[in-house]
Amino acid sequence: MKLIIDTDPGVDDALAIALAAALPDVELLGLTTIFGNTFVHQSSRNARYLLDFLGTKCPVAEGAALPFGATDYQPSANVHGDEGFGAIADIPEIGQNEDENAATFLVRMAQENAGELVVCAIGPLTNIADAIKLDPDFAKNIKSLVIMGGAFECAGNISPYAEANIYHDPAAADVVFSTDMHTVMVGLNATMLTLLAPEHFVVMGETSPKVGGFIRDISDFYLGFYRSVGVFDGCPMHDSTALLACIAPERFEMKQSGLRVVLSGDQMGQTVADDTRPLVDVAMSVDAKWAVDLVMERIASLP
Repeated sequence: MKLIIDTDPGVDDALAIALAAALPDVELLGLTTIFGNTFVHQSSRNARYLLDFLGTKCPVAEGAALPFGATDYQPSANVHGDEGFGAIADIPEIGQNEDENAATFLVRMAQENAGELVVCAIGPLTNIADAIKLDPDFAKNIKSLVIMGGAFECAGNISPYAEANIYHDPAAADVVFSTDMHTVMVGLNATMLTLLAPEHFVVMGETSPKVGGFIRDISDFYLGFYRSVGVFDGCPMHDSTALLACIAPERFEMKQSGLRVVLSGDQMGQTVADDTRPLVDVAMSVDAKWAVDLVMERIASLP
């Protein structure tokens, strides 16, 4: 499977990127970066660092720094740390970004791999909306778009109504959901079922001392956030669950629905059914044991 991950690394993004590197049937064609968990320049630096750390060679194209129409953005430092990798402060600058921006890179790769490219978007959807606006054929050139985002007929995580990735650029998400293409939304309905306990991270460090140990270390801060808000002693496997939907959609219970995004007010960022929109495959649940077991197995295969 030819894959591009649109990402804002981010602790859970780091796990998903490591998982992609460990999946034998995945050909990672690139990472495109976006604001979200971090500022976009931090996302790009973290993406390049991760690829070097994993020994994975692919380009990094930097994308949008701000949501549509915004003049400022403040990342989720309380969740992912000031630099995106928990309490780790000194993340080296390794390599360089592509000369192309993310939208241009996505459009070109979709053209060069027409009908084969899967895009897994695990941050706000600004880059994807930019690619759609840049090239009317982008939607038909990709095989599918798999999104980590949204909360369908369930509570949000950044507000009572909205999931964070959609909330951070609701206008971009609405552009995406108004576009006719094969889109899969893996939102909180599914990702809140795939829980990693602190013990899982201990095991990662034991079975994969280098990569698993790094994920264990950066996850301490992330786990602390979830403890602080009193949700549970562990964390959902948000981004990795979306990645797993790219390779094994049959493990998910899907419901088809058109979607729109609430653009303002208290319910801003909410994803709601709209029968005038193109159908989206909405993940309502997942085989959570399979998902967690596969992630643990694949991370254990890394050094």
